Amino acid sequence: MKQFIRVMKALSDPNRVRIIKLLGSKELCVCELQDLIGLAQSTVSKHLKVLEDAGLVDYRKEGSWYIFRLTKGEESDYAKVMLKKLNGWLDEDPLLRKMVARLSQVDRERRCAA
Repeated sequence: MKQFIRVMKALSDPNRVRIIKLLGSKELCVCELQDLIGLAQSTVSKHLKVLEDAGLVDYRKEGSWYIFRLTKGEESDYAKVMLKKLNGWLDEDPLLRKMVARLSQVDRERRCAA
């Protein structure tokens, strides 16, 4: 029951669903997500932590960047099913469509240079 509730709570926030949908297109770092969604870095990081705890996303380190991606749902059957379902859902949402269209314009090297 705990894992089910964790996944459902993680997906109960529109911004976390947007993050999932964006990561369904490609791996992204925090600053790229921040640029696409328009939230503060700390807010994006908190959302990513919730999604990670639910087994929906994980990350790899690349230099000084943490690159986030969707999991394959190995940790949780609930995460696996919801990620599969979300893959085909909400594709017609106008805000999400704009964000996905901007993916090709996000330049990690330029945007995230420290």
